[in-house]
Amino acid sequence: MRIPLLDKELWYGGAVCHGIDQPYTATSKCEVRLHMNETPNQSMPLLLSSKGRYLWREDGFIVRFVGGAIECDVAVELASAEERTLRGAYLAAMKRHFPFAGGAPDSRFFSGPVYNTWIELIFHQSQQGVLKYAQDILDHGLPPGVLMIDDGWSSYYGRWSFDREKFPDAPGMLRQLHEMGFTIMVWVCPFITPDTLEYRALEERDLLVRTAEGEVHIARWWNGWSALLDLRKTEAAEWLRDRLGELEKIGVDGFKFDAGDSIYYPEDGDVQCAAWARFGTTYPLNEFRASWLAGGLPLMQRLCDKHPTWDERGLDALVPDAIIAGLTGHPYVCPDMIGGGEYQSFLQQDAVDEELFLRWSEVACLMPVMQFSAAPWRVLSPESFELVRQTVATRVHWQAYLDDALADCRATGEPVLRPLLYEFPEEECGSIMDTFMVGKRLLVAPLLKKGQTSRKVFLPAGKWQGWDGFVYSGGETEVLASPGVPLCFLRV
Repeated sequence: MRIPLLDKELWYGGAVCHGIDQPYTATSKCEVRLHMNETPNQSMPLLLSSKGRYLWREDGFIVRFVGGAIECDVAVELASAEERTLRGAYLAAMKRHFPFAGGAPDSRFFSGPVYNTWIELIFHQSQQGVLKYAQDILDHGLPPGVLMIDDGWSSYYGRWSFDREKFPDAPGMLRQLHEMGFTIMVWVCPFITPDTLEYRALEERDLLVRTAEGEVHIARWWNGWSALLDLRKTEAAEWLRDRLGELEKIGVDGFKFDAGDSIYYPEDGDVQCAAWARFGTTYPLNEFRASWLAGGLPLMQRLCDKHPTWDERGLDALVPDAIIAGLTGHPYVCPDMIGGGEYQSFLQQDAVDEELFLRWSEVACLMPVMQFSAAPWRVLSPESFELVRQTVATRVHWQAYLDDALADCRATGEPVLRPLLYEFPEEECGSIMDTFMVGKRLLVAPLLKKGQTSRKVFLPAGKWQGWDGFVYSGGETEVLASPGVPLCFLRV
């Protein structure tokens, strides 16, 4: 199937972590593999056109951009919206293929910072360490919020109860954290450690994923070798739900649903990945990093672990990836942990790049979810930490506009974060992927280059009030930045 590109047509979508490569144009020469989610992030079998067209095939497809055309390996649905714009394409595809079923992740994700114990404690999670991290947050003048206890809190995978050596009084710890103002989530995954009581019981009940030969599949993943719950089976989901219910009884409020990547299954990986996402929808306090066909679901979706770098592995990817998350039906996005969630880089580097950390916080503070993990008071100088605290205050300042965009998303399914072209189809701005709209009115232009103190900002036609109170006219203009205050412009 060959589809010629229209004049000046731009294409977006597919895999979220390919946002840095988009939009695809008539000069693009690349292969986009959407037949299976081979990436560590969200993916949808969907491409959207700036001319109001879209491509969709529920079981996936592979496309090649070559010679001014799109070549598909199988027949796909090619549809045209009545509104011949990127917004028209998105709305038509969303309403037909991934309508928002109502609901949204818990509002506590959006009302203030989220904190995660991962970078500070890594696999050495403990009651003492968690309580210290929480107390340090408050002692350094940051507000309480959602606190995620990451991998390492349980004895092994499948035994979803607090390890008593690491957490001698888990109920007491949870009560204390609640009294401090925190909402508590814990990390879980669909893996089951072999040669354990849980493994044996699940194998006997045939609730583990098997190979084509009928043997229990043992997957190699980043933490070793494990079996997998077969979440296509109702009994397997009920088994896990019972374990999580016991945690809720002692005070756990929600769950970070990690792993579940399609690549860890011997077959039907996308089906299992989609089942993992659907399982999480019954928990309003949820977080996902990898998903397939999860567009329109009420899930908080995090960008995959980023490196603490200025390039496409780190900061440079945050805005384009978050834009593509919204255009593929994943609007409640978190731009990874501030400073980067790829923990081995933190272990290997001599010192944190404080400017990078600050710029990351400036980007995150105006996205739906702002998540800290590396403790800014530990890794930054007092001066840099104060600037990071200023980004939290900036979020408070613009919160009403973020709330409006979230409400619009819940009502219509439209993205919270939008590329400029989504709101201004008459402008020549389709290739601008380092600037984003929060809803219909707030334009954000982050600083993304080391040493940058100002940047050129494209403002669509009309009047825009800057963060400094100055009113700008449409067009491209060089704007000076103030540390700790992202460049924001309100449509007036």
